[in-house]
Amino acid sequence: MPGLRRDRLLTLLLLGALLSADLYFHLWPQVRRRLRPREHPRGCPCARRASPPAPDAAAASPAPRAAARNFSRAGPGTERRGGRGSKLQALFAHPLYRVPEGPPLLGPEDSLLASQEALRYYRRKVARWNRRHKMYKEQLNLTSLDTPLQLRLEASWVQFHLGISRHGLYSRSSPVVSQLLQDMRRFPTISADYSQDEKALLGACDCTQIVKPSGVHLKLVLRFSDFGKAMFKPMRQQRDEETPADFFYFIDFQRHNAEIAAFHLDRILDFRRVPPTVGRLVNVTKEILEVTKNEILQSVFFVSPASNVCFFAKCPYMCKTEYAVCGNPHLLEGSLSAFLPSLNLAPRLSVPNPWIRSYSLAGKEEWEVNPLYCDTVKQIYPYNSSSRLLNIIDMAIFDFLIGNMDRHHYEMFTKFGDDGFLIHLDNARGFGRHSQDELSILSPLSQCCRIKKKTLLHLQLLAQADYRLSDVMRESLLEDQLSPILTEPHLLALDRRLQIILQTVEGCVEAHGEQSVIATDPAEQSAPDSSQANLTS
Repeated sequence: MPGLRRDRLLTLLLLGALLSADLYFHLWPQVRRRLRPREHPRGCPCARRASPPAPDAAAASPAPRAAARNFSRAGPGTERRGGRGSKLQALFAHPLYRVPEGPPLLGPEDSLLASQEALRYYRRKVARWNRRHKMYKEQLNLTSLDTPLQLRLEASWVQFHLGISRHGLYSRSSPVVSQLLQDMRRFPTISADYSQDEKALLGACDCTQIVKPSGVHLKLVLRFSDFGKAMFKPMRQQRDEETPADFFYFIDFQRHNAEIAAFHLDRILDFRRVPPTVGRLVNVTKEILEVTKNEILQSVFFVSPASNVCFFAKCPYMCKTEYAVCGNPHLLEGSLSAFLPSLNLAPRLSVPNPWIRSYSLAGKEEWEVNPLYCDTVKQIYPYNSSSRLLNIIDMAIFDFLIGNMDRHHYEMFTKFGDDGFLIHLDNARGFGRHSQDELSILSPLSQCCRIKKKTLLHLQLLAQADYRLSDVMRESLLEDQLSPILTEPHLLALDRRLQIILQTVEGCVEAHGEQSVIATDPAEQSAPDSSQANLTS
């Protein structure tokens, strides 16, 4: 009997210890978070390596009316798209934009997704979201009158996914993109969360784990009532502010207007490799705080001394409230970029850019000191046999026009193989300095002296007065809700940089001959030549 009593006592002590541990390590931290949701996080050693402090949190977002000053007023003779004398409409009616888009799409191997498989996958996702949403409401003892979400086959984001082919993210004539932009602009949000890469690093204050501890980076994933998703990047910088000359490229601000402008420029260049992106005024209280289920995201909201609702990110990206973004008092500008299909449906390959930068304060990569670096790249698979190198040069031309020095990787869909197009993601570090043309971005073109004939013809066309790049960009950007997107100096910088690209190509032709420099893909045989397209040399 004494032994039995001793066993019972030990069992009770063990159960008590387990209960105490559960209370201390699991329940008590949750109670503390709920009781103190505004508590500021502890200091992070990354902050000491971050960029100089951002402007005061209360001033992080301007008044919507103040932001609406028309920096990009159209010049004489320039009208809105679709109006009489529209240069943008004339550009898209030009023969270069009517040429068949490469080889005809013959079968399922030319489309990114198998429609039936994709629809089954999306239906499962919607059903799973409905179950989790119901469980979340029950846990909080909330009575929900919301009807379960239904997948609509005609939803613009579904049609966008199904329309991706080996020619690009969308076709020239597709009406889906315009509808998708409109839906992202107007549909209410039903959830908000951190992106997957931020979740992977959340709370880790080890600066060696991240590529660029800038301290000024924040993005959220917003889901809309039609179950579509978009990447939200909030406003960090005024339109007329330039990136300080002392800033390294890897600690530069992420600009929402750069994402918007990059999409429009990509479409004008006929690349169609940037996901559809639109500007929107987001109510950070109703459309983020009140719909998120992420307790960490809920805990970083606070009210500034100016009575504006603000939020920031945990380590490693932003460790202090001075890096917060704020509404005015609730409304905050931001860009919304449409999500690509899930990696489960459409795997993507992430490849280091051969012209990657050092991402250090003093180091240099080989391409920065070796003018013959391209000869080495040409001998390496897949740059020695496919059109990958020409696609890299297209990407460098695009990045030079927007001033983006942060292209450390590129992505492509594995289904389309080595000759697939490169996806131009993450363009928020573009349009930082209109007064500087960073020639090193053009190194793939200047060192390899190769360019696609199709790309060159489009660039030559956009250098003509009737289709001037700055004019068609100005007109295209007027479509966005947050217009003006770019200031006039940034628009004029596009024309100046375009001339630099053409001069670089001209120098290559003089040195190596037109036949060696201008590459004609089999898909481009039907493209009009310079005389047919009425282009200037």
